Amino acid sequence: MEKNTGLKRIFMAGIYSLQGFKHAFKHEAAFRQELLLAVIFIPLACWLDVEQVERILMIACLLLVIIVELLNSAVEAVVDRVGLEKHELAGRAKDLGSAAVFVALTLTVYVWADILLF
Repeated sequence: MEKNTGLKRIFMAGIYSLQGFKHAFKHEAAFRQELLLAVIFIPLACWLDVEQVERILMIACLLLVIIVELLNSAVEAVVDRVGLEKHELAGRAKDLGSAAVFVALTLTVYVWADILLF
């Protein structure tokens, strides 16, 4: 099988990324909720009278939540593909992914609160 190179590889990577977004939106309620928050809060960050670096941090944190959620969903999909039976390592992998999302959300709340309240 021949590997894609050059512009075709970049184009196909874009197609695969769009498929990933579609799958996440269709199958992951947490992704839909976090995406909704980003759709609301990114324009709000652009509207607020804050310094440019603060706006960048506010938006970056929101996008970080989306990134971590996508990676968490990928881990969960792989764990479920390997087997649906209970296993300590499978549970640990899912819990660690969930913890990563929690840390990203906590960072977002902290950054927004620090900028807006202090």
